Amino acid sequence: MVVCETDPMSDRVLVSLVDGVAEVRFNRADKRNALDGDQFLAIADAGEQVKSMTGVRAVVLCGDGASFCAGLDFSVFAGMAGDESGERPTGNPAAMIEGKITQLAQQVCWVWQEIEAPVIAAVQGHALGGGCQIALGADIRFSHPDAKWSVREVHWGLVPDMTGTFMLSRLVRSDIARELVYTAKVIDGTEAHAIGLTTHLADDPYAAAHAMAAEIAGRSPQAVRGAKELFNRMFARDAAEQFDAERQVIATLIGSSNQLEAVAANLENRPTTFAD
Repeated sequence: MVVCETDPMSDRVLVSLVDGVAEVRFNRADKRNALDGDQFLAIADAGEQVKSMTGVRAVVLCGDGASFCAGLDFSVFAGMAGDESGERPTGNPAAMIEGKITQLAQQVCWVWQEIEAPVIAAVQGHALGGGCQIALGADIRFSHPDAKWSVREVHWGLVPDMTGTFMLSRLVRSDIARELVYTAKVIDGTEAHAIGLTTHLADDPYAAAHAMAAEIAGRSPQAVRGAKELFNRMFARDAAEQFDAERQVIATLIGSSNQLEAVAANLENRPTTFAD
């Protein structure tokens, strides 16, 4: 067994390799694996780490504790609303990654497609907002029937900007994708499976993901990697253009009066008052 950790925040995301199966585990169980700047950096670093490892034939992407990933850390939203008491993350989710078509927030979702081996997400508890979009970046997704899924950004006055619009357009019907985004509704794993958002339902998604990863790891690695490369030739078409469009749209929203009102009203548990 090979066990390694991300750098510089080794406790944020744990990476291991056993019998050809790499595991990437988000390790903020006390925060439901929510995303702050440091977590964005740690996840992106973990993806790069897996890309550089030899002998990886399949990858399991999972979250420690009760949830896969609950989306943005509330400290980030508090900062948007003007609460300066939140922690100061070091990572800037809007920072472009050198040599990539993605910014940091997009890369934590897209890096799983850059890995040659198939990536399987095991989702329990919550996959909300950014957490949902990270799961969508995997090749295959197992979900607990009761897991909570949501493309949650509009709830906070934002749009999906972590490759979400691109990935949704490849996975579900256009009208379903639009409904999920426009309403920001929360659905359970059973509904997510029915509409094609997740691949399989499992009472133990972690065990099921590892079982499939072991099966894939037993196949010819060159054949599996070649198959993923061929799928991605079609799948990733127009990705760069769409990612750029996501960045442009969200840049007009972050810090706008209506976006700040959405954040403040939700944090204060009061009705919103938007200007049109």
